[in-house]
Amino acid sequence: VGHCHPDVVKAAHEQNQLLNTNSRYLHDNLVDYAERLSKTLPEKLCIFYFLNSGSEANDLALRLARQYTKHEDVIVLDHAYHGHLTSLIDISPYKFRNLGGQKEWVHVAPVPDTYRGLYREDHKDPVTAYANEVKNIIEQAHERGRKIAAFFVESLPSVGGQIIPPAGYFQKVAEHVHKAGGVFIADEIQVGFGRVGKHFWAFQLQGEDFIPDIVTMGKPIGNGHPIACVATTKEIAGAFAATGVEYFNTFGGNPVSCAIGLAVLDVIEKEHLQDHAMKVGDFLMKLLNEQKIKHPIIGDVR
Repeated sequence: VGHCHPDVVKAAHEQNQLLNTNSRYLHDNLVDYAERLSKTLPEKLCIFYFLNSGSEANDLALRLARQYTKHEDVIVLDHAYHGHLTSLIDISPYKFRNLGGQKEWVHVAPVPDTYRGLYREDHKDPVTAYANEVKNIIEQAHERGRKIAAFFVESLPSVGGQIIPPAGYFQKVAEHVHKAGGVFIADEIQVGFGRVGKHFWAFQLQGEDFIPDIVTMGKPIGNGHPIACVATTKEIAGAFAATGVEYFNTFGGNPVSCAIGLAVLDVIEKEHLQDHAMKVGDFLMKLLNEQKIKHPIIGDVR
């Protein structure tokens, strides 16, 4: 919403003057914020965990998936980056290829890139072809006695090259993953909050019939303030709570962070920023595509 947006600065300042405390203490801001966020998401994603960073959010998503499924293995896309914690370096080919290498519980699927990937625009059904790559990975894992906990993916792979997965790909992948007893995790940390213009969440570009099991968010959620969130279903949260080991985060969801989060949502709505993203994006794409016609060196515009 822009550097030092006055509404966000004011919300932080006013709440700072009243109370900031750890999240063992109840505060209305936490509930108000969870309610506001829930209105942007499909109904079944109704349980919220608040944290300090996108990396914390993705680490918790991993824990939720493993506790719910009782499986360990994770499928990720090639070139993916999901955060800087040890657990996330392990599922980020972008990082682990230069560090300790690939763990045996990590499986890497090809990026569904119809411009430069395995299956391109001239393929008769790139969606099914890319989804079948995931299906094959699952089958090979099962042959080795391994079980899939999650398919972990950025809704629009960003570090991997601003790839827009073909519509229907997530639905087909989710089918294979659910059949294997795993869950679908959508990482919206870089691409959520109206940045895709047409929708509030990038996973919604896949179609109204697609709902992830877990959604993680960070970065734009607090406009630079350290706040993040994991949204999931009652079933997954219930399995996590059943361990008896409560989830606790000292500053995740503190009153100041939630006041800032609410202010960010207010500004996005009040200043029509999602619509703005769509208009500016369409304008830029149109002009860049005109350049593409003139200059053969431009292969694709994303």
